[in-house]
Amino acid sequence: MKVRRPRQLQGEVALPGDKSISHRALILNAIADGTARVANLSPGADVASTANCLRALGVEIEGEEVRGVGMHGLRPAGAPLDCGNSGTTMRLLAGLLAAQPFESELAGDASLSARPMDRVAVPLRRMGAVADGPPLRVGGRPALRGIAYQLPVASAQVKSALLLAGLYAQGQTAITELVPTRNHTELMLAAMGAPISTGVLAITIDRTERLRPIDIDVPGDVSAASFWLVLAALHGDAALTFRDVGVNPSRTALVRLLQSALDLQVAVRNRRLAGPEPAADLEVSSGAALKPFRVAGAEAAELIDELPVLAVAATQLPGRSEIRGAGELRVKESDRIAAVTAGLRAMGAEVQELEDGWRITGPRPLAAASVDSVGDHRIAMAFAVAGMLADGVTEIAGADSAAISDPGFWDQLKRFGALA
Repeated sequence: MKVRRPRQLQGEVALPGDKSISHRALILNAIADGTARVANLSPGADVASTANCLRALGVEIEGEEVRGVGMHGLRPAGAPLDCGNSGTTMRLLAGLLAAQPFESELAGDASLSARPMDRVAVPLRRMGAVADGPPLRVGGRPALRGIAYQLPVASAQVKSALLLAGLYAQGQTAITELVPTRNHTELMLAAMGAPISTGVLAITIDRTERLRPIDIDVPGDVSAASFWLVLAALHGDAALTFRDVGVNPSRTALVRLLQSALDLQVAVRNRRLAGPEPAADLEVSSGAALKPFRVAGAEAAELIDELPVLAVAATQLPGRSEIRGAGELRVKESDRIAAVTAGLRAMGAEVQELEDGWRITGPRPLAAASVDSVGDHRIAMAFAVAGMLADGVTEIAGADSAAISDPGFWDQLKRFGALA
């Protein structure tokens, strides 16, 4: 795709359904007793991978309807389960399938196959599960036992996998986090009647025999909104509206940072609940104040999906901004730290690559360049933002990877006049 700076950013942005919530709504309703309606699922390839894996396990998913088979109603798949590019699919299903009386093999594309799965396999083995690989093979020894486990890395996916396994384990499963991560699984399990207790960093769950199905209108994906929020903050002539966006506090750290560092103006309207999840309409526009920022520790964990586009924002701020504690970006769909460094340097930014993030000095005007998304959806969209802030036409290789999370992204850029 070829991207240029649009004259204005005025109007409404349609967001896809939240990807994290979509995965969990499908998986948990698949093992509930009864039928649930799940509307506005993420249209991206990752959630389609989860749906297809569940169908292979005997769950009927048609349109918005998920017909749960109960806690013990899954059946063996006839072939390895194809998780595509989705780490969420592989890790969450590993937790669920580790507790089943049959063995399952979880496969993925080359990128997913290279991502670390020991972080979920090791605690599952401590629970008494079979969890070997690669390829990742789980299940066939269903007598799991609850454990106390402190997560060595901040990971909502590993936490969720252990909670799913804990639904089947004898005794209590207690998980302690280093820093808080997104809590969609906990909210959904509580709404479905699971015996779960949550604290700031501690979650416990006990074995259960039944989950209630839960209808949910999946709110818009605030991570998908992040690209537009950075644009709105920096463009200079922006006024954007987002309808029915998820505003779970564990996902809105970027909004808070953009308000403080870039004076992003945010009006929150029509607050509501989408099942157990808070949602609202957001109206945003650019402000006047610009100052550098520092992200590290718990904040880096909260912002993990938004850090690439936040690095783009840092190129336009006066002074030195720093993002640390983000080593997890090295093992995402790509090495996101290296990919962002290469692309922003090609566009003229002053970027120092660190082992766990970046040190970026600005403001530096960005110039059009040819950049490579390395097949990573969030890198492709972050470079689109850089291209819309740059002079000239920026060409992004591998731009079709955006469909992993937001198939409509490029169509919306065209509507705003940002495609050359």
